[in-house]
Amino acid sequence: MIPPGNLFGVIPLWVAIYVAAAIGFGLQGYALYTRFFRLILQGRKDERRFDHPVKRAWGMMLVFFGQRRVLMSVSFRWRDLAGVGHFLIFWGFISMVFSYILFIFLDSARPWVSGYILSPPGLKFFFWWLDILAVVVLAALIWAVVRRWVIRPKRLATLRSKDAALILVAIAGLMLLHLGAEAFHVAAATAGGPVYADFARNSAYSASTPIAGHIGRWIGDAGINADVANTLHGLFYWMHFLLILSFGVYIPFSKHMHMVASPLNAFFRDLNARGRLPPIKDLEQAESFGAGSPPQFTWKELMDGYACAVCGRCTFNCPASISGKPLSPMDLVVTVKDRLLEMRPELVNAKDNKEKIQKVIEKHPLFDKHFTEEWVWNCVTCGACEQECPVLVEHIDSIVDMRRHLVLDQSRMPETVQAALLSIEQRGHPWRGTKFSRTDWTKGLDVPVLSEVPGDESRAQQFDVVFWVGCTPALEERSQQTAIAMAKVLKRAGVKFAILGSEEQCNGDPARRLGNEYSFQVLAKKNIETLNSYGVKKILTTCPHCFNTMKNEYPDFGGTYEVEHYSTFVARLLQEGKLKLGKPINATVVYHDSCYLGRHNGIYDEPRDVLKSIPGVKMMEVPLRNRERGFCCGAGGGHMWVEESSGRRINHIRTEHTLETGAQLVGVSCPFCLQMFDEGLHAKNVEGKQRAKDVIELIAESADV
Repeated sequence: MIPPGNLFGVIPLWVAIYVAAAIGFGLQGYALYTRFFRLILQGRKDERRFDHPVKRAWGMMLVFFGQRRVLMSVSFRWRDLAGVGHFLIFWGFISMVFSYILFIFLDSARPWVSGYILSPPGLKFFFWWLDILAVVVLAALIWAVVRRWVIRPKRLATLRSKDAALILVAIAGLMLLHLGAEAFHVAAATAGGPVYADFARNSAYSASTPIAGHIGRWIGDAGINADVANTLHGLFYWMHFLLILSFGVYIPFSKHMHMVASPLNAFFRDLNARGRLPPIKDLEQAESFGAGSPPQFTWKELMDGYACAVCGRCTFNCPASISGKPLSPMDLVVTVKDRLLEMRPELVNAKDNKEKIQKVIEKHPLFDKHFTEEWVWNCVTCGACEQECPVLVEHIDSIVDMRRHLVLDQSRMPETVQAALLSIEQRGHPWRGTKFSRTDWTKGLDVPVLSEVPGDESRAQQFDVVFWVGCTPALEERSQQTAIAMAKVLKRAGVKFAILGSEEQCNGDPARRLGNEYSFQVLAKKNIETLNSYGVKKILTTCPHCFNTMKNEYPDFGGTYEVEHYSTFVARLLQEGKLKLGKPINATVVYHDSCYLGRHNGIYDEPRDVLKSIPGVKMMEVPLRNRERGFCCGAGGGHMWVEESSGRRINHIRTEHTLETGAQLVGVSCPFCLQMFDEGLHAKNVEGKQRAKDVIELIAESADV
């Protein structure tokens, strides 16, 4: 943007620019400190997240400048092209920011700087770029207005329209004022005004542009007075500059705070597998557990609320929300942030006094006042919200922190949650009332049990793997068929394996995700002690929840093993020729992705490869709802044992998805999913039309074992 002359003909332009900038940046910095940095530092400091700085910085660049997560949501099949519009508006804004550095802050002091940096050809190209981009951004803004207020997709129905409208008007104003400033600069030169030789004020660059240049020449040829055009150029220039400064001051008070917080959120993202939950450290000495008020969340969880773009993608894809239950992941994190801002004066006055802060916390509880406990218990921790979030908000950590508060601090939980947790504590598994022992399924299979194998502390080394059976395949009658199939397949492939038998306890996944971190840590440490006593190095599971917990969470407690789900293990056996499949299964099979195998651990291809290797099987997919965008069966987050309190049953919705494909079989790779589909098909009375089978059962059938 071409700089005008001195302000009022007296004050040097660079002085006026830098004084105005100092005031604007000073106000913005103060607002950011008092409303953002100072407040998020009130949160718990459980994790520092400064490790792997290069990896973090590169990821931040891809998310922020590359807009990778925004573009990830673009889909013609979903009719969602919002990411393209956001990309254009974002890069239009970034290009303008770069032009401010060159043409306002540098050229106002030294008019030759922009030409020196870009060179004359580069300067001409950049003028063209800004000219065309301004119009493209205006077109994108018009499309955004039509989409938000006319077409209005479902996920935009409850979003903050006034804030969005103000931001759209501000960005449109910046584009129009840029074009106006350039056009009147050209008009002044065309009307006989002064012509400058220096790069920054040479009207030839602006005059060559296809839009502002043509408009400027038309205004000049229309007979405008050169002094008037020159004055209007200066007016538009200063209006543009003051608008961008005002925009910067407004950001900390608006939802567009995500422009500042989202790159930080991307830098401080969790580099661990999505399925890992952070532990409560020093559990025995902790004075409180989880979070029931904003200051009790971690600093990163508080930052999530500021980073949230309020786009609604998380809620739109949340199975609890889709099924009509009162849960919006977006509203949850934004509500925590809004309540934190409400508490700001009291937190500031409390300073670092723990007693005063505790009184503020007790005065501002989240539950009952801002949302009910049902919100928190409706979450199935499937990860759909985090998969869809363009700014890497970690919703599940916050939700589990709130469950920890309810369970460990308040002893407030639904009866079904209490029953499951009590069973885990008393019996070492959540299956209250089961008539089976841990080894009943092994009858007639000659499965070695480690405690019965002769040897010392390294007796597990006599076997290729230790098969971690899990509670459900061992103790639930239908799921026992998956354990039996796994054992038969391993024997057919010549894999030497053993089990822990009665020494195996629940891995702790349900207890942890239902909020009882204490029970989880007790179980985890006991299991690790048992595994280490036999020198276990490699573990095989049929349950994705066991796989995720032992692979991603046990290392926090000293349990580091090579843990593998059967889908990748069997895929390798087939590839290496150790397992042969001959018996055809002539059926159409639609594969359902387990959340804790797929979204939480990125295993999508291997289960499909295994299915495709079965003679006669014709693979199908649920349209739109597969792989990363798969739909939860409804059993995650401990919900295998928690009754849904409102809305439709999530597994019934997923059953409808698979029925619509017309497939004869639903292929799953998780005992929880198997049970949820069995119940869903039975409830709809369509067992004769479609049946649920674990993939390992199909493998055993095709291997004829």
